[in-house]
Amino acid sequence: MHMPPSGPPLRPDQFDRYRRHLSLPEMGVEGQSRLLESSVLLIGAGGLGCPLALYLAAAGVGRIGLVDDDVVDASNLQRQVLYRTSDVGRAKVEAAAERIEALNPDVRIDTYPLRLDSSNAMEIFADYDVIVDGTDNFPTRYLSNDACVLLGKPNVYGSIYRFEGQASVFDARSGPCYRCLYPEPPPPGSVPSCEEGGVLGVLPGMIAIIQATETVKLLTGVGKPLVGRLLAYDALAMEWNEFRLRKDPECPVCGSEPTVTELIDYQGFCGFEPKEEASPEVVQVRAAEVSERLAASEDFLLLDVREPDECAKASIAGARAIPLAQLEARVGEIESWRDGAVVVHCHHGGRSADACQRLMRLGFSRVENLDGGIDAWSLTVDDAVPRY
Repeated sequence: MHMPPSGPPLRPDQFDRYRRHLSLPEMGVEGQSRLLESSVLLIGAGGLGCPLALYLAAAGVGRIGLVDDDVVDASNLQRQVLYRTSDVGRAKVEAAAERIEALNPDVRIDTYPLRLDSSNAMEIFADYDVIVDGTDNFPTRYLSNDACVLLGKPNVYGSIYRFEGQASVFDARSGPCYRCLYPEPPPPGSVPSCEEGGVLGVLPGMIAIIQATETVKLLTGVGKPLVGRLLAYDALAMEWNEFRLRKDPECPVCGSEPTVTELIDYQGFCGFEPKEEASPEVVQVRAAEVSERLAASEDFLLLDVREPDECAKASIAGARAIPLAQLEARVGEIESWRDGAVVVHCHHGGRSADACQRLMRLGFSRVENLDGGIDAWSLTVDDAVPRY
C-alpha cells in the first residue's frame, strides 16, 4: 500500500508519549511519524470499533474517522468499551470522539453519524489510507469491500458471533478480496445477528486487537500483513486456525474481467426485500423562503440535526438542535410539533432529508427539508454564518 510520508520531527511530549514505539528498531521515529501522518476509517463504533478506536488512537494514528448512525444502548455496555452508563442515549460517534480526544489530543476525529450506503461510501473512503470493517451485517461488508477494491485501498476485516471470530486483510492489489472468499451472501435470516444469537463480551476485543495490529503494520510497513490469510478464533476451545485464501480470477469485482465496476444496491444483492411502505417523499424548501417565513414570524420549528461540534462552528438563530442519531430517542422533546410545521436542516441537506423521512414515519405531518442545508443559508441568506 501507499504509506503516508514521514512527517515533521516529533515534539518533546510526543517522544515521551510514544517512547515504547520509538524503542522498537522496526518502528523508530520514522514509523511513529508515519502513524501520526496516517488516516484510518472505522466502519462501525460497536463491539469491534470501540477497542479498535482506543488502540489506534493510543498508537498515535493521526486521523480517525468513525461511521455509525446508532445511539448507545444499555445492552452495548457489555462489550463496547468506549461507552459509559451515562452515555446511554447519546450518538455513538459523539461519545466515542469524546473518549478518544481525552485519550490522545494528537488524534483528529472525523464523525459520520450516518448509515453507509452506495451514495456516500466512495466519497468518505477516498480520504483515508486504510478502511477497517467492524460491521455486523452483510450488505455493508460487501459495500465496504467493493468500495475498497474500486479505490485501491486495503480492507481490514473482522467479524464476531457467539464465541467465534475471524480476521483478515483484503487488498485486491496484492491478494484476494472479501468476494473471493464469499462470492455470494447467505440467504437472509440464515445467519442470526449478535442480538439474536448473542456474543461473548470479551470476544470483540480479541478480534479487534488483530485488526488494530494489522492496521498499524499496513500504515508503517512493518511485518507481513494478513493478506491472503484468514485467522479463525474459537474462544471456548481457545484455538486459532489459519486458512490460506486465493484470489479468484473470476471474481466479479477484483477478477480479470470484473462485472462490478461501480457500487450497487447491496440490500437487494443480499436478498433484503424493500419495505412495503415506500419512503415518504421529502418536500424541499429553499433557504430564502425559510428566511422570509422567519421574518414574518411564521410559527414553525427549525430543527438542526447536525452534531454538536458542527453547531458550535455555525448555527441559524432560533434552531433547535437534536443530532440525527438521537432523533428517535429524543422525539418526545418535539412532540408538540407533531401537527405543526417542521423545517429540518443539516450541513448540506443529506442528513436532514433522512431526518424528514424518519419524522414522517413517526407521524409528523408537515415536514420540510432545507435544501442545501446551512451551507446554502450562508451563501444565499446570511454570509455572517460561517461556512465550514
